[in-house]
Amino acid sequence: MVKIEDIRGGRLPTHVALIMDGNGRWAKQRGLSRTEGHRKGANRVRDIIDTCLELHIPYVSFFAFSTENWQRPQEEVNVLMDLLSQALDKYADEAIEKQIKLIVLGDFNRLPEHVKGRLAKVQEKTKDFDRLKVILALNYSGRWDILEGARRLINHVRQNPDFDPNTLTEEIFRKFMPGGDIPDPDLLIRTSGELRISNFYLWQLAYTELYFTPVFWPDFDKNEFLKAIADWQQRERRFGKISEQITTKDG
Repeated sequence: MVKIEDIRGGRLPTHVALIMDGNGRWAKQRGLSRTEGHRKGANRVRDIIDTCLELHIPYVSFFAFSTENWQRPQEEVNVLMDLLSQALDKYADEAIEKQIKLIVLGDFNRLPEHVKGRLAKVQEKTKDFDRLKVILALNYSGRWDILEGARRLINHVRQNPDFDPNTLTEEIFRKFMPGGDIPDPDLLIRTSGELRISNFYLWQLAYTELYFTPVFWPDFDKNEFLKAIADWQQRERRFGKISEQITTKDG
């Protein structure tokens, strides 16, 4: 059992990203429907958010629905969208009370109208909060993120024909990406034993530490989350440098 006091005693990530995987397999092992797996998994999101609040981690991202997930059976897609709507209705007031800001990252166009309406409402009500920023990646893919940045840059150049392409830097391009003001994740956690990033945060994960666990998402509780952070705290993050150049204060 990892003690939260021990975690607080070490350096902490600014941004933790999570790929929530394994709901269906968790349910199958128990003879349940995939729907029940998703319902159980939805409850874990709140556990992680509460733990981030305890640790004063300012950013947490959840890969909730990828652009590829539309290929799943329509019934399952409908269930996921309904669960999202229910969660927004259920926890909107709590988010306001705890000063949690909701940021939605992804292509809104394909989302159902009732989901878009709820998302817009919660985002508007929480836009001025900064205690914890919860990023919900919905109808999202890393390739879409980069392409959208390129589209916005092209539009900018059309409106500003004197723009010198030789002045384009990573920092400038990043500002055109949909989540450009969100810091890169320090830690990416993927549950269920899969060893890939599945088109999530392709630009942002360049130097992110990766943590893979065989635990299915519905079983990924507070202790499992603390274990991941404890593992991250033991790693040396060099960002292309050598060990001798890194001080104990480096993140």
